[in-house]
Amino acid sequence: MYDPHERNETTNVDVERKEVQHRSEPSMVAATFIKYAAYIILFFGFLYFIVKYVFPKF
Repeated sequence: MYDPHERNETTNVDVERKEVQHRSEPSMVAATFIKYAAYIILFFGFLYFIVKYVFPKF
């Protein structure tokens, strides 16, 4: 049975290391935020319209 604490043999392990650089341009982040904020505002505006004008007609 293999005992991890016993080191009679030399084990060769190649460790691959990757350095990931996160590039975030502030203008792209701001544009994406504005886009999704507009989606949320439109969604809640649509819900408000349905609750205020469509539901009372039933």
